[in-house]
Amino acid sequence: MTIQEAEKKLKLCGQEHVLRFFKKLGKKEQAALLGQVATIEPKNVKACQTALKAGVEAVDNSKGTAPKVSVLKGKALKEAIAAGEAELKAGRVAALLVAGGQGSRLGYDGPKGCYSIGPVTGAPLFYFHARKILARSNRYGKPIPFYVMTSEANNAATVKCFEDNNYFGLDKKDVFFFTQGMWPGMTKEGKIILDAPGHVFMSPDGHGGLLAALKKSGALADMKKRGIKSVFFFQVDNPLVEIADPAFIGYHVNMKSEYSLKLCAKRDPFEKVGMPMKFGDKYRMVEYSEMTEEQCTRKTKSGELYFKYGSPAIHVFDRAFLDREASRPMPLHLAFKKIPVVDDSGKTVKSAEPNGYKFEKFIFDILPNAKTAAFLAFEQKDEFSPVKNAEGNDSPATCKADMQEKWAKWLAEAGVLVSRDMAIEIDPVYALDAADLKANGLCLGAE
Repeated sequence: MTIQEAEKKLKLCGQEHVLRFFKKLGKKEQAALLGQVATIEPKNVKACQTALKAGVEAVDNSKGTAPKVSVLKGKALKEAIAAGEAELKAGRVAALLVAGGQGSRLGYDGPKGCYSIGPVTGAPLFYFHARKILARSNRYGKPIPFYVMTSEANNAATVKCFEDNNYFGLDKKDVFFFTQGMWPGMTKEGKIILDAPGHVFMSPDGHGGLLAALKKSGALADMKKRGIKSVFFFQVDNPLVEIADPAFIGYHVNMKSEYSLKLCAKRDPFEKVGMPMKFGDKYRMVEYSEMTEEQCTRKTKSGELYFKYGSPAIHVFDRAFLDREASRPMPLHLAFKKIPVVDDSGKTVKSAEPNGYKFEKFIFDILPNAKTAAFLAFEQKDEFSPVKNAEGNDSPATCKADMQEKWAKWLAEAGVLVSRDMAIEIDPVYALDAADLKANGLCLGAE
């Protein structure tokens, strides 16, 4: 991009100030700034300005009702598994991972997916995801293409992690990396923030940004070319997730759903998870912070929480639904943050108070657009133990303990009792469940 092209683009959205230090920059800094400007879309800037003017809209959630949540067992479970296995054997299932985050909250300098979590081997989070996909592919005789959304900050390191580990056994041609969008931060007045004389402050556009990124990168077109019908969505920090679970895939297909969600019972009434609610004939995800205390604690006649099930972000999407939604604008969510900013002299100043806005999109905002939606319950201890905090709940320690508890349970079902003090780790390619352990002769890695 030339300086003239940059000036023209910025003028379209009233952001000419972005280039005010341009002539004082070195050639490399000038090129880098022009590269940033090239990624800024005037329509996106205007969308951010519109969101700023609107502010955080107060939404009335008081009339929301709990959705019908299915619990699969008996005949229904068998039918779902059969339908899911048929999809997997036909090669109509893909896995979609959002992995744009860094491990900074864990004290780790790198992509969160590269964080060591294996109790025995120290294998990274990516290892357990990739090996589960490989195991499913081997079991059903068809590849499950793996789409990995990264960020500008961690894309190179993520790709290197896969390359250094020989893609964890997956065929390279079945792994598709793409980066999420970056949006500029803004002042209250709707002006793009410079955090250095030659640099625009940018931040990732959230997991909802995957729709635009899927389309722009060609990932959606690749899915269509491969004949993908169902897309299993999950987040990088949960190594317990049962990727492309046949029962969930089959349930999604049998329900003719466009957007299916796995839900688990909340650990306490105020757990910080999103809650799907029904409003008329549509569903909407309501954040825990948007619920009243009465809603959080409301009970049924049997004494259970009325809003019992929360979302840990495990979804199955109809691929055609994603394709349709990728061309539609999404709501923007505002986050008021402390952002370094350049003063008139060109000096970077760190603010002691929030002074600017980041903009994010959330994937569950497309839930109301789904013509059909379905909700399936699962046991949290079996499939959800995220690595979010360095210590305490949802930490590496609790996650490793939950992983080992799950594997110990499999071993017990296969007739082998192990001490809970023993470090256990099972390669997903060796066994995805207790039945695999029995079939494979109970060879386990332990120390």
